[in-house]
Amino acid sequence: MEKGLSKKKIREISAIKNEPEWMLEKRLGAYNIFIGKKIPEWGPDLSELDFGEIVYYIKGEKRKATDWKNVPEKIKKQFEELGIPKAEKKLLGGSLAHYESTAVYEQLKKRWEKQGVIFTDMDSALKKYPEMVKKYFGKLVPPSDNKFSALNTAVWSGGTFIYIPKNTKVEAPLQTYFKMNTQNMGQFERTLIIADEGAEVHYIEGCSAPTYSTASLHAAVVEVFASKNSKVRYTTIQNWSTNVYNLATKRAFAEENAYIEWMDGNIGSKVNMKYPSVLLSGKGAKCEMLSIGYAGGGQIQDTGGKIFHLAPETHSSITSKSISKDGGTANYRGIIDATKDAEGIVSSVRCDGIVLDEKSHSNTYPKIKAKGKKASVSHEASVGKISEESIFYLMSRGFSRDEAHRMLVIGFAEEFIKKLPFEYAVEINKLLDMEVGEK
Repeated sequence: MEKGLSKKKIREISAIKNEPEWMLEKRLGAYNIFIGKKIPEWGPDLSELDFGEIVYYIKGEKRKATDWKNVPEKIKKQFEELGIPKAEKKLLGGSLAHYESTAVYEQLKKRWEKQGVIFTDMDSALKKYPEMVKKYFGKLVPPSDNKFSALNTAVWSGGTFIYIPKNTKVEAPLQTYFKMNTQNMGQFERTLIIADEGAEVHYIEGCSAPTYSTASLHAAVVEVFASKNSKVRYTTIQNWSTNVYNLATKRAFAEENAYIEWMDGNIGSKVNMKYPSVLLSGKGAKCEMLSIGYAGGGQIQDTGGKIFHLAPETHSSITSKSISKDGGTANYRGIIDATKDAEGIVSSVRCDGIVLDEKSHSNTYPKIKAKGKKASVSHEASVGKISEESIFYLMSRGFSRDEAHRMLVIGFAEEFIKKLPFEYAVEINKLLDMEVGEK
């Protein structure tokens, strides 16, 4: 498909996918909203983003493989380099692989399939479970939310659909990996996770793209529904190249005594604007957010979290860690908002940043509103450098200066890393180690 976007192209995308009429109507309505909304001006500069130069859809394989041997050799090689089949065999309850605009591989272990767990790509879900998709699609993130949620709704393709039945606990993580491999590519996956009452699931999302001379765009939408007494952990590890604009909208809805845990690892991208949001709508609902971001030369990591306390005795915490180097900028941008009916809430925000040279920046932009009479809300932030005393101490134990520097930075990120499954902890350790040395 050629660059640029129009109603004709949206109709073409919908026709290729053989979608129901109601989805086409959603797409066209969202396109009108997208055209009418301005690019956000309150954050990083997005003026270089040219929507007319983006390829919005690339037709993939005709059939999705359920056996890794049947994945096309070119695509299989790239995912094998990322360790996808190895992780699937050792660690995962199921995995999905997305290449460009479509899913190329899908597998769910029989144990979970027999219990009624649904784990598939969104295009397949629309065909197999249309009523369920129609019920939840856009309920948390409507196209009117922002320009990029409107764009996603207009051109979405691929993504993940998960349904966990009542009182079912998926003990092994489910993973989807998204790969962009075309210049000027736009990737617009749509992810929908539904955890029924008492259900538990851990979902891991990985993202990567090679570097080209021109910019690519990733504008995902994620909607998570956590029913009463359910538990959902959502982990993202992204390693976008430095030409990618990552402009994602992610939101969760937690009912009574539900628990949402959001783990966010941000390495790479030209501009990253991502603020996972959680609506604590039921009494006793809880949310924990933990993120780590690395901003290298020419990169802006503008990340954070938004928690909305809508019910009494809800609890939340946000811990944000950032590393800036070679002129990179790391921003925390977050909201804690409690309504007057949300009494007895507890919320804490902690932002820690380290700046590794004089050219780099670390900023915090918190917003806190607590309208109820009984609320405990706190915010603290700190920015510092690697101390010479700590480097000297490690050097006195036989490490080189560069080794000491790397160890201290990775130690700073340990709070995030130690909560990851082993294979993913190793991956993010390697990624940070490659980026933060003094050499």
